[in-house]
Amino acid sequence: MRFLHAMIRVKNIDESMKFYTELLDLNRTGEVKLDDSTLYYLSDEDGQTQIELTYNNETPKEGYKNGNAFGHFAFEAKSMEEFTEKMNKFGYKYLYEPYFMPEINKQIAFLKDPDGNEIEIMAK
Repeated sequence: MRFLHAMIRVKNIDESMKFYTELLDLNRTGEVKLDDSTLYYLSDEDGQTQIELTYNNETPKEGYKNGNAFGHFAFEAKSMEEFTEKMNKFGYKYLYEPYFMPEINKQIAFLKDPDGNEIEIMAK
């Protein structure tokens, strides 16, 4: 068995698409229009990791509520410094500033996507 993708609902597809494609460098790989929504598929550079952004035609005005079971998505950056510069350029802020975690020998940091989902950034 092979893991295919994780799906999240988004309130504003333009903001979410910018976040995931321009900031996190995911590639848009597909789009499926359904009667009540549109599904947007994004993938990393080698096609191994995918996220489905679901934009419902009738989206709650306040957006969606995140449950307490979901934690975060984790992405690896080549350089935390380069990622931080890029993030600042786009106007995003860290939820938790970068710090070194000796147990895994990596720097980690957290930010939130436009819908409040936590995103972990890791770098060697």
